[in-house]
Amino acid sequence: MPTYLRILRYVRPYWSALTGSLICIFFYTLFSSASLVSILPFLDVIFYGAEVSKADEAPATSTELPRTVANASEQIKQKLYGFVLGQGQRGALLRLCALILILILCKNIFDYLQAYLMAHVEQGVIMDLRNDMYRHLHELSLGYFNRTRTGQLISRITNDVTLVNGGISAGFVTLIKNPLLILAYLGIAFALSWKLTLAALTILPMSLVVIGAIGVRLRRVSTLSQAKMADLTSVLQETITGVRVVKAFAMEDYENRNFKQESRGYYKALLHVNRVSKLAGPLTEFLGAIVGVGILWFGGQQVLAGQSLAPGEFILFLLAVFSIMQPVKELSSVNSRLQEAVAAGDRIFELLATEPEVASLPGAKPVERFAQSIRFENVSFVYENDTQVLREVNFAVQRGQILAIVGPSGAGKSTLVDLLPRFYDPTSGRILLDGVNLREFQVKSLRRLMGIVTQETILFHGTVRSNIAYGLQNVPDEKLIEAATAANAQHFISELPKGYDTIIGERGLKLSGGQRQRLAIARALLKNPPILILDEATSALDSESEMLVQQAIERLMVNRTSFVIAHRLSTILHAHQIIVLEQGRLVQCGTHDELLAQEGVYQKLYRMQFRA
Repeated sequence: MPTYLRILRYVRPYWSALTGSLICIFFYTLFSSASLVSILPFLDVIFYGAEVSKADEAPATSTELPRTVANASEQIKQKLYGFVLGQGQRGALLRLCALILILILCKNIFDYLQAYLMAHVEQGVIMDLRNDMYRHLHELSLGYFNRTRTGQLISRITNDVTLVNGGISAGFVTLIKNPLLILAYLGIAFALSWKLTLAALTILPMSLVVIGAIGVRLRRVSTLSQAKMADLTSVLQETITGVRVVKAFAMEDYENRNFKQESRGYYKALLHVNRVSKLAGPLTEFLGAIVGVGILWFGGQQVLAGQSLAPGEFILFLLAVFSIMQPVKELSSVNSRLQEAVAAGDRIFELLATEPEVASLPGAKPVERFAQSIRFENVSFVYENDTQVLREVNFAVQRGQILAIVGPSGAGKSTLVDLLPRFYDPTSGRILLDGVNLREFQVKSLRRLMGIVTQETILFHGTVRSNIAYGLQNVPDEKLIEAATAANAQHFISELPKGYDTIIGERGLKLSGGQRQRLAIARALLKNPPILILDEATSALDSESEMLVQQAIERLMVNRTSFVIAHRLSTILHAHQIIVLEQGRLVQCGTHDELLAQEGVYQKLYRMQFRA
C-alpha cells in the first residue's frame, strides 16, 4: 500500500512518542494478562479453601500439555501460590484482592500513557499534513483555484486528514496492541488446554475471509463518501460567502433545497460506509460466539465428568477465550479504518502531487528593482479550454508612465495584467522587465515589485491595522497614518470605535465598498511598489466614493509605473499611453487625444459614455 507508506513518513518526527506508546502497550498487555491469571488463585481459595504455602499443596493442574512444559508450568504456579497466598485463608483472600487491584491500576495507567503518547503522534501527523497541504496550496497557480471548488479544498484539509488520523491509530495501536493481547490470552488458554484452544481457533480463517471482503468494498464506498462531503462543503462555503445575493433574490428556500439534496447524498454515502464497515465486528463476534458456546458445551461436559480441567481452571480458560473476542472484534475494524485512511490519503497526495503551472525555474534570480521598461513581445494566451484570450500583443511601457487598458468586456484586459505578476504565463511570446524575460526571475521577488488593487477588494478578518500592514511586522503608527491619509482613509478610520484596532469582519464586510477600496489602496501605498496594477478599482463605487478613491489612486500612481484597467474613460484621460483591446488583439494605441481623433473602438466607447 504505497499510499499508506507515504502517510507513515509523517510519523518519523514523532518516533520517540511512538516508541513510548509501544512500550506502554507491551506493559499494558503484561498487566492485562497478569490480572486475568490472578483470578485462578482467587477461585482456588474460594472453591477449595486453600491454605497453600508449600509446593506440594498447590492444586493440581491439567496434564494435557507435554511433560516438560507441564512441569515448568507447575513449578511456576507453585512458587506463585506460595508467594501470594502464604498462610491463612482470609489473609490470602485479602492479598489476592489487593493484588488484583494493583494489577488493574497498573494496566490502566499504561493504557492512559499509551493513549496520550499516541495522541501526540496522531495530532502531530495531522498538523504536519495540514501544514504541508496549506503551504502547497499557496504554491499552486491561480488557474488551479479557478478550476477547483473552494469547498473541495477545504474538505481535503479538514475531513480527509481526520480520516487519515484513524488509519494511523489503527496501524500502530490496534494492529500492535490487540495482537499482543490475543497472543497473551492464547498463551494462557494453551497452558490450560491446547485441545480446546485449537478448537477455538477455527474461527480465525472465516474471520479473515469476511474482513478481507469487507475491506475491498469499503475503500470504494469511502472514496464516494469523501467526494460527497467535499460537495457538501462547497455548497456551504458558496452560500455563506454569497449570502447577500441569496437574500437579495429571496432564494433561501432554493438554497435550502440544494443543501438538503447534497446533505442527503452525503447521508446515503455515509450510511453505505457504516453498513459495510460495521458488518465485520458483529459477524466476527457471532462466529466467535458459536465457537465459545461449543467450548462451553464440550468443555463443560468434561469438567463435569472430571476428565479435563479443574473447575477454576475451566473458568479461567473461558475468561481467556472470551477475552480474545474483544481484540479480535477490534482487529476486524482495522481493515475498514485503513481503507478509509488510504482513500483519504489518495485525495491528499493527489493535491500534494499537483505541480504549479507557474513556478520559479531552477537557477532563477531575484529581481531587486525596476529601472527602465516593461515590454510585451508577441504575447498570446490560451486557457485550458482552448479559449484564445490574447493574440500577439505588442507594446512597451517606460518607467514612471501610466498605461491605460480599455476595451469591451471579454477583450482580455484582466488576463493581460495577470500575466505581469505571472499569475499565468503566456502561451507564446514573452514579457521583458528591463530587457530580461520574467521567467528568469524568482516569482516571489517579481511580485514584491508590484502593488495590485482590483474591483473586488480582498480584506481579511482582523483589524484595520493588520489589513493595511498586511504581512509586515512592527510598522510604526506614523507610516500607517501616512498611508491611510494618502488613501483618503484616515478620516473614516478615526471615526471607527477602536480606530486602527477595530475589527472589520470577514472580507471587511463591516465597511462600505469605498472604505474597503481605500484600505486596499493604503495597503498598496505602505508596500510602496514601483509597479502598480489597477483593475477597474472604481467601477463599483458611488460618485462620492469614486471621487475619494480616484484622488487616492492619483497619489498612489505618482512616480510609479501604472497599468490601469478602466471602463470609465474619464479616469484615464491623462494616461501617458492608452492601448485598446478587442477580441484579444491590440487594435489601437496612443494618447487620449490621438485615439479620439481616430475612427475605431476607443472613439465608439467614448461616445457611448459621453454622448449626453
